[in-house]
Amino acid sequence: MAKPVYFEDFTPGMALTFGDRLVTAEEIVTFAREYDPQPFHLDEEAGRATHFGGLVASGWQTAGFMMRMLVDNMLSPEGSLGSPGLDELRWLRPVRPGDRLSVRVEVLETRLSRSRPGMGTVRQRSEVLNQHGEVVMSTISVGMFRTRSAGAATS
Repeated sequence: MAKPVYFEDFTPGMALTFGDRLVTAEEIVTFAREYDPQPFHLDEEAGRATHFGGLVASGWQTAGFMMRMLVDNMLSPEGSLGSPGLDELRWLRPVRPGDRLSVRVEVLETRLSRSRPGMGTVRQRSEVLNQHGEVVMSTISVGMFRTRSAGAATS
């Protein structure tokens, strides 16, 4: 399937899987220094002394990896209008250096806006998976998308 662009390209039950993101120790530490300076995100030895057993990525960094894969593979500048937020966010497994991440999205619901012509919302479950197919993070969120007719009017 081609990359979804407009609201009409999404249907309930639709599933998409994409991405291949290698996680490195260097980027885990760099992110942690700036945004989440907890010992298990900063240092392998400190991480070994915790229940994680080693260096792990911040959950917020994992969310950033997911967002980048969504933008690169599912969202488009023509149709994406942002999001009012997440209904649920769960960090289920640690992300470690050397992990390869991908994203699986399932469309749960689509709804045309009654108050904003030319726009609809897509409620979706997104899961970040590691190279073993294990879900490391999951979200339920709502995205806002331009309808095809509104997109043609602005092109």
